[in-house]
Amino acid sequence: METRHRGWGLVCRRQCWVPSWRGWLLALGAFLLLGYTGLHGIYPFLAVDTRVPGGVLVVEGWAPDYALAVAAREFREHPYQRLYVTGGSLERGVPLSEYGTYADLGAAIVRRLGVRPEDVQSVPGPAVQRDRTYAAALALKRWLADHDLRATNCQVISVGAHTRRTRLLFEKALGREVSVGVIAVEDQDYDSRHWWRSSQGFRVVSGELLAYGYARLWFHPPAE
Repeated sequence: METRHRGWGLVCRRQCWVPSWRGWLLALGAFLLLGYTGLHGIYPFLAVDTRVPGGVLVVEGWAPDYALAVAAREFREHPYQRLYVTGGSLERGVPLSEYGTYADLGAAIVRRLGVRPEDVQSVPGPAVQRDRTYAAALALKRWLADHDLRATNCQVISVGAHTRRTRLLFEKALGREVSVGVIAVEDQDYDSRHWWRSSQGFRVVSGELLAYGYARLWFHPPAE
């Protein structure tokens, strides 16, 4: 870059290099490639599937029936100690509100799906307006402590793009002494391979990406 001053040095003329049309074309191609890679990589990043052996199995009671069915099958096919169902209060007026909490509702469903009643434990959480997954994980930790039980491995079943954030919040709640694994059940409300093509998929995936960033960078749970 060349700089030339004129007059009293109050103005100057600069000459600099700018991309040619080939350079702009190359930059556009790189931008489109990054965008394509990002669109196809966001969902697999959020719907992480990392398992830990044995321990306890946990499913969030608000999960749809097909995810609860996966939890029931997973428990029957693997040697877990117990199946815990977490969840806060059901809103008044919603269907099946007589169960009181998502934990009780989810526990009733997995029992109907063939899991023995003595193997299923409902762990209701507090009624909160934010950080519900963390509150549910913390309720599980307290329940285990109140019953003198320990879990070194915890496998959590979650749905689609919510899974990575679920693992992070359970890790924060349960502490470093517990290894947390997750099983991602594919979200059936949209095509996960082309999530950006539907309003539902775009809303869920983009929202979960922002929520995960918040949970990773800014969410700091208060000391118990």
